[in-house]
Amino acid sequence: MKATTATEGALGLLAELARERVGDGSLLLFEDQHWTGTQLAARASRLSAGLRDAGLRPGERVVVCMANCPEVGISYNAIWRAGAVVTPVLFLLGEPELRHVLVDSGARFVITTPDFLPKVLGAATGVPTVAAVIVAGVSDPATGAAGDGAAAPTVLDFTELEAGDEAGLVDTSPTEMAALLYTGGTTGRSKGVMLTHQALSAAARAAHLTQQSVPAEGRRRVGLSPLPLSHVYGLTVSVIGVHATQPATSVLMRWFDPVGLLTLVERHGVQTVTLVPSMIRMLLEAPVEEYDTSSLNKVYSGSAPLPRETALEWARRLPHSVLAEGYGCTEAAAIVTAHPGLTTRPGSVGLPSAGVELRIERPDGSAAAAAEDGEICIRGPMLMTGYWNAPEDTAWALRGGWLHTGDIGRLDKDGYLYVVDRIKNVIIRNGFNIYPRDVEDVLLAHPAVAACGVVGRPDPKVGEEVVAFVQLAPGAAATPEELVAYARERLSAVKYPREIRIIDAIPLTSVLKTDHKALRRSITG
Repeated sequence: MKATTATEGALGLLAELARERVGDGSLLLFEDQHWTGTQLAARASRLSAGLRDAGLRPGERVVVCMANCPEVGISYNAIWRAGAVVTPVLFLLGEPELRHVLVDSGARFVITTPDFLPKVLGAATGVPTVAAVIVAGVSDPATGAAGDGAAAPTVLDFTELEAGDEAGLVDTSPTEMAALLYTGGTTGRSKGVMLTHQALSAAARAAHLTQQSVPAEGRRRVGLSPLPLSHVYGLTVSVIGVHATQPATSVLMRWFDPVGLLTLVERHGVQTVTLVPSMIRMLLEAPVEEYDTSSLNKVYSGSAPLPRETALEWARRLPHSVLAEGYGCTEAAAIVTAHPGLTTRPGSVGLPSAGVELRIERPDGSAAAAAEDGEICIRGPMLMTGYWNAPEDTAWALRGGWLHTGDIGRLDKDGYLYVVDRIKNVIIRNGFNIYPRDVEDVLLAHPAVAACGVVGRPDPKVGEEVVAFVQLAPGAAATPEELVAYARERLSAVKYPREIRIIDAIPLTSVLKTDHKALRRSITG
C-alpha cells in the first residue's frame, strides 16, 4: 500500500494506518479488554468484505445504531473501506425518529445490537431501501415480525459477515461524502449534514494538534471519552483521531457513569477527558476526592454553555486539572475553537482550531468589530458540503462561502471567541440538540391538544430541561402527567418533555407563529 496519512486521503485508510503505526500495541481499551491496531484493522477489513458480499455498494448509506463499543469503530472503518457512507444515529432515538433517518437517507443497511433490534426492525419495516439489519453481539439473530403486516427486513449476523477473508480498499476520493449525520436545520426539522472524507480528516487533525499541546510528561497519552460515538465529536475525535494521528490509547465507555469514569482515570492514568457540562455537574456530585485523579491534567467541555459556578467548583475541587471550554457544531465536523495547552481564558470557548477562520457578522452582512456581538460564521476545510436533499437550506447556511451558525458571539482583541446566545430555538439537554418542532409535532398528534409550544428551561444538572406549553382542544381533557407519558412513549429519553404546562392559549407572533420568546419569558422572567 502506498504510504500516506488519513488526513491527506480517504478514510478507508484509517484502519491500515493504525495497523502499521500501532501494530500489536494497545489502541483501544474497552471494559478491561485491550484492542490492538492489528486486531481492529483485521476485523474492519473482514467486515468490509462481508458487507460488499451482502450487496453494499460505494456511496450507499449505512446506519449505525449502537451504544459505544469496539464494533462501532469497526463498522465505521469497514463502511469507509467499502467506499460507502456512515450514518450514525443515537441509540436513544425513538422508532419514528429512526424511521425518518432511514427513509430520508435511503439507507441500505442498519447495524445494531440485540437490545435495539426490536426498535430497529420496527423502524425499518416497509422502508424499501433497507436490504438488511445486521446484528452484532449475538450468534443467531432472530428476525422480528412487522407490526403492520409489511415484510420485516432480513436479519444478518455481524459475526458471520466478518468471518471471511480480508478485502482490499475501494478507491474513494477525499472529496466524496464520508458521513451523513442528522441534526436540526434552520427550520428545526431533522436533516442530514454531509461531511466529506477531507472535512472529517481536517477536523481530526485540528483535534490532534490541540491534544498534542497538552504535556504528556514522557508517558503514552491516554484519553477517555464517554460521549456517544454517534455524536459528531465522538465520530471525529474518538474514531478518526485515534486511528489517524494520535499516538495514544483511547479508553472507551459504553455510556457515562461518574463513578465508573473516576475509576478508569485512577486505574489507567487517564490524562484527558471530554465531557459535556451536565456530565461535569454529575461528576462533581460524586466523591471525586476519594479517587486518584492526579494524572488528569485537562478536561474538555463542549456542546453547551459551561455554567460559571460549575467551573469554579471544578477549580476548587480538582485544582490540578484544567477545565477548558470549546465550541463546535455538526456542520463544521465538531471542532471550531479550543484552548491549547493548559491555559484557559475564563468565559471564552478558546481560539480557532487549526484551519478555522472565524468572522462575527452584523445583521447587514458586514464584519463586526472586536468585542462586538454578531452571528458566528465559520470558514475552513472541515465544513459540510451542505444539507442532504435540502438545497435552499444549504444555500442559506453557506451564503458567501461562510457557515452561518445561528449563534451569537464576539471575538476579543486576541482572537478568543465568546458565545453569547443562540439565535435558534434549539434546546441543549445533556449535550444533545433538541428541536422544539420535533416535540411539538408529537404532542399535536394527541387528540386533546389544540396547540403547543416547546422551550428550554435552564437546569443546573442537564443544562436545559424540555418544557411544553399545551392549549387543550375545546371540550377536551388531559392532565400534564398523561401528556408526559404520551410523549415519552413516542420520543427518545433525551427529548421528551419532563414538564408540561396547560395554558389557556399559546401566544403567537405577528405572523401567527408560536411565540417561543414569550414562552421562555414566562419561565425565566
